[in-house]
Amino acid sequence: MAARGYDRRVSGTSALAPGRLETVRSFVNTRDIEAATDALSTPIDLVRWLGDAGLSAGGEAGASDAEAGPADLDRAVGVREALRAALGANHDGGPVPDDALAVLNAAARRARLVATLTAHDGWRPVPSADGVDGALGALLSLVDEAMVAGTWSRLKVCVNDTCQWAFYDHSRARSGKWCSMRVCGNRAKQQAWRGRRAESTA
Repeated sequence: MAARGYDRRVSGTSALAPGRLETVRSFVNTRDIEAATDALSTPIDLVRWLGDAGLSAGGEAGASDAEAGPADLDRAVGVREALRAALGANHDGGPVPDDALAVLNAAARRARLVATLTAHDGWRPVPSADGVDGALGALLSLVDEAMVAGTWSRLKVCVNDTCQWAFYDHSRARSGKWCSMRVCGNRAKQQAWRGRRAESTA
């Protein structure tokens, strides 16, 4: 499992997302479904991750675990999985699932996002809340930034249900489906081939 995870991370289609959108991709990938690992297993993990990502939770990067509790972790994990669902919708440009929208909108309200005019970025949503809610609001502001830049629609999750690794689709036609053609893409092709063979045999 670990080797496959490494392959996913270094494959061409899962190269880094541009600019600060990479922070969103990394956040979604704190859970590796295939390897059954989660980098956000405790409130301490959450605060450290937010600090390392420059999304401080109620203070400076690397704030103590006292800055977050189990409820904060639950909300953060909920936002992460809602973002994963939103990235799944980017494959066909369909609507974000209602339950995911509800989670993301609730996070935006808790963060008290306020449209603020900045010197270089124009109007940007900036969180007024502190703590983990403010940090998650800062993360959501990066989503807004990517939507304005036109890069959000290229951030997707692997269509392999046992993977769902977030990747940036660099293909010219914006048609990427798998985090790695070498791993998940080949699996899908093999499954399709076996299905066709079974049908022809029948």
